[in-house]
Amino acid sequence: MKYPYLLFDADDTLFDFPRASARAFSIMCRMNDIPDTPDTLQLYHQINLELWAAFDRGEVSKDFVTLERFVRFFQALGLPRDPAKCNRDYLTALGEGVYPLPHAEEVCRELVRRGHRLYIITNAVASVQRSRLRGSVFADLTTEAFISEDAGASKPAPAYYDYVRNRVPGLTAENSLVIGDSLATDIRGANNAGLPCCWYNPGQKPRPADLRIDYEIQDLRQLLDIV
Repeated sequence: MKYPYLLFDADDTLFDFPRASARAFSIMCRMNDIPDTPDTLQLYHQINLELWAAFDRGEVSKDFVTLERFVRFFQALGLPRDPAKCNRDYLTALGEGVYPLPHAEEVCRELVRRGHRLYIITNAVASVQRSRLRGSVFADLTTEAFISEDAGASKPAPAYYDYVRNRVPGLTAENSLVIGDSLATDIRGANNAGLPCCWYNPGQKPRPADLRIDYEIQDLRQLLDIV
């Protein structure tokens, strides 16, 4: 066994986040009399992406992102709504949206059967992620979930991975592998921490020149041939 310790990103690696987010957005719209259309969803999505990118760069806090996205959304729509309430409604619904990506469950079950220890590494909102994990098949397949709010640092900061290392006895750069879809957080974070990494790239995006990528997969089942 090459990598007994496997550190999985959650959203867009194990969970179908766009599907869960679209569902939560629709519920929030119904609860707050907001037009639920492809255009309004796209507007929210664009604002959300821009703010999370700023978070990944260390420019803003997570609390700022989750509220400010609705402030800007309603400003753009010209709708007088309570951003804080809409954020709460959205996050509650998001925590109930549990959609594993294709093959995620079967791959994780096989990895556990082979004796690997699986961990979740995530920057997601803690209350949302805990709710989704509790309601998913991964609750019994993963040893622990490390959420950035608990760590006091976020991927890709080395301090986040120091937090993980301190809580997984025996984990080293030789026996662990980071698996994730995000170049900005998962792969750069693994680079910053000196850990080997596997880029989950189902969309076959071009490989960047400024990052070390030890493995690249388009299908989670390919991971079984690596670890």
